Amino acid sequence: MSDTENKNQGASSAAPPVSSKATVSSRLAEFEKRQKELWRVTFLILLVLATVFAATSWDTLRSLTHRYEALPVGLVVLLILFGAHVWKRAQEISELRGLVQGIEQRDAEPATEKQFDQLLDRITHSQQGYRDLIDSFDDVLIALTLDGEIRAVNRSFADLVAAPYQDIVGKPLSEFAQEAGGEGADLVKRSMPKFLERRTWSGVVNVRLKNQPGIFYFDCVANAMLRDDKVHGLTVLARDVSALRRNEARFTELFETLQEGIYIINVDGDILDANPALVRMLGYDSKEELLACRVPDIFHDRNERMSLKNEVERQPILQGREITLTRKDGTSLICLNTAAAVRDSVGTVIRYQGALMDVTASRVMERRLHQQQEFARRLIDSFPDLIFVLDNAANYTFVSPRVVEVLGFEPEEIRETELGARTHPEDRGALRAMYDEILAGRETFASVEARVRNKKGEWRLLRFHFSPLFDETDKIDGVIISGRDVTDLKRLEEQLIQAEKLAAMGQMLAGVAHELNNPLTAILGVTELLRERPGADETTQRQLELTHRQARRAARIVQNLLEFSRPASPQKKPLDVNVLIERTLQLQEHSLRRNQIEVHFQPQPGLPAVMGDSNQLIQVLLNLVTNAEQAIREVRDAGHIHIRMAERAGRIGVTVQDDGVGIRPEAMPRIFDPFYTTKRPGGGTGLGLSICMSIIREHGGSLDAKALPTGGSIFTLDLPIVADAVHVSPAAVASPELAAKPVSASSEYSQKDVQGRAVLVIDDEESIRMLLEEGLSSCGLRVDCAGDAETAAAMLAARSYDVLLCDLNLSQAGGGKVSGRDVVDQVLAGVGPEKPSIIFMTGDFVEADASAAGSNESRILQKPFRISDVLTMVQEVWAAKRFENVDAKN
Repeated sequence: MSDTENKNQGASSAAPPVSSKATVSSRLAEFEKRQKELWRVTFLILLVLATVFAATSWDTLRSLTHRYEALPVGLVVLLILFGAHVWKRAQEISELRGLVQGIEQRDAEPATEKQFDQLLDRITHSQQGYRDLIDSFDDVLIALTLDGEIRAVNRSFADLVAAPYQDIVGKPLSEFAQEAGGEGADLVKRSMPKFLERRTWSGVVNVRLKNQPGIFYFDCVANAMLRDDKVHGLTVLARDVSALRRNEARFTELFETLQEGIYIINVDGDILDANPALVRMLGYDSKEELLACRVPDIFHDRNERMSLKNEVERQPILQGREITLTRKDGTSLICLNTAAAVRDSVGTVIRYQGALMDVTASRVMERRLHQQQEFARRLIDSFPDLIFVLDNAANYTFVSPRVVEVLGFEPEEIRETELGARTHPEDRGALRAMYDEILAGRETFASVEARVRNKKGEWRLLRFHFSPLFDETDKIDGVIISGRDVTDLKRLEEQLIQAEKLAAMGQMLAGVAHELNNPLTAILGVTELLRERPGADETTQRQLELTHRQARRAARIVQNLLEFSRPASPQKKPLDVNVLIERTLQLQEHSLRRNQIEVHFQPQPGLPAVMGDSNQLIQVLLNLVTNAEQAIREVRDAGHIHIRMAERAGRIGVTVQDDGVGIRPEAMPRIFDPFYTTKRPGGGTGLGLSICMSIIREHGGSLDAKALPTGGSIFTLDLPIVADAVHVSPAAVASPELAAKPVSASSEYSQKDVQGRAVLVIDDEESIRMLLEEGLSSCGLRVDCAGDAETAAAMLAARSYDVLLCDLNLSQAGGGKVSGRDVVDQVLAGVGPEKPSIIFMTGDFVEADASAAGSNESRILQKPFRISDVLTMVQEVWAAKRFENVDAKN
């Protein structure tokens, strides 16, 4: 081959590199231009996004609990770093372009393989860097032609449509994404002229993606790609805001459906937004009507609003603050407010937002519950019984304060113990068994009595009532126990039983005394008549005197029994204390003698009288003597009682001293309390001294007790003297039949006044009829006797009588009793105007002044009586009748 051929071959072999250089240079220039344009657009887009993000997110960042104000600043810094990276990449392209230009200028010197490899390596490195850059974006980046053909995408889009890069480029965008409303093509056609004019567009589109279910929302920014100042394509940067849109939709739904009221207000008090719940809570018809109001208009108290505003501004979030608002109709709305202040970039509050929870019904319920609890507490406090509540484990969960008064323990002390801890061992089992029965549901209500020791160590009898306590599921959750102290009630019941026994005994004694008075009357009358008969020897007279004296003693005993068993109505009159003491000792004479107790008492005649009721004062003295007797019997078989009287400072003092067991110091303050006793069970009711104190105080006196150092005790009672200091003789107090000196019939009446008078005696006792007939006849009276009403009526029809003696209680023929007053009315029914004077006889107790003056009024003669007593009363009634007749004539 020649040299010319070799040169031609060398020229032909060198020609392709020159053409290749030109092509590379032009394409590199075009790439550099497009790259710069793309970098500018990308940087501009990022700058716009950063600015928009900072502007729209600033308020949200400020309202967060943690401070994120530095986040926008960090975004700007990140953008600057991104610009530095772009600048570095541009420098690499510039170096590459310079290298290519240098190669082009050296046309005479063909490029070596090494230079081409270096050039290709730099181009490849630059392209890879650019692709890595756009692939690092989380947002979607697409380059499109004006016809919608995809020229380039980043990895985010490829991942989103689940297709490889090579299957995406060169294909229309509509193959991978469709507008959700179906108007995609028409929308692009309508929007394209405006885009070509402005060369930029931004907005939110909703699309359906290939291989993805559902609708996606993208916030897009599109910019035109220019070549020679003509738009030949566009780039789209799209951020997937589907999650944000869904969250916004959820928030809107939540905002609209929340039961709590949500509000947003500005610093001037204007309501910017409110959810339907708040509109309903405040009673407005629509949201617009509420937004037309201002916050001060709906606050019940303006001062409360200012206080709330200050609290919200001082702390990040105000939680659970109770406020009172005013509804549209003027009623109050009580809410729990949770609020926060929203600030701008410099920390100034620009608005407030929060939530309101309506607690009006809860507060009303709480007030009602408080009222019910207060009512229950007051009821329990005023309830006289103890209240205990126990759980299933027999632990006290509630103890009423009344336990302090009843047992002396504080409620806390009881709660620390178990059920039955202070109960008597003998009663503890029954108490616990009753609790188990109620808890098991076998009983719904039950009662038991148990002895409980109080804080002083005394046993108190409590009556407990058990009932179950149910929970909200109607299951037994515990036991309620109410306890009442019945110690005093039991003693009172015993006292009432004792009183009933005494009343029955009194009735029996009265009946016995009534029956005894009839034979005693006969004995007294007969012995009196026999004593007055002449011719009896001295022995007979002595025997008659003994019989008469013992009969009078028996009469005194019967009289005392009658007075004690059937006391007359209280009637105060001047009394001789000597007589009261003597009559008391007569009542207690047998018991004192049997127990070998000697009473030392010296009457003091001439003492002033006291004003009082004899029966009540005898009851006081009898109680003091009885207590002294019992105190002696506790320590010895025999003893002494000293009773003394004295006049001092206008009062009569009586002391009763014994040598018995005495009074313990701890019992002295309570000795006069009702139901307090130091005696053994069954030995007393504890009412004796209490009643004595009441009687003495009613009489204006005093009663004191004192323990003697040498043993025994002394009781002192003082009674005021009658104002005029009347001295009362014993005979003035004692009833006529109890006078100690015997009186003969002749000394009691004038025989001339009664001689020849006619007397009719009506009595069912034959001995009384015989005694009166013989005794009165011996004194010159004409006496007829009848044992029943029929006989008496026949006698009255046959003749007239001056005096009618009738027993107050007569026996009937068929059995039973009939009143003597009824008999008198019956027998006098057929008598003319001249009716006899009436004298009733009775064995029952009658007041000393029971008889009334006047001939036509009845007198009462107490059995047993003497013939002289009868003659005296006959003389009195006849004299009174005679005076009436004289007055009638005048």
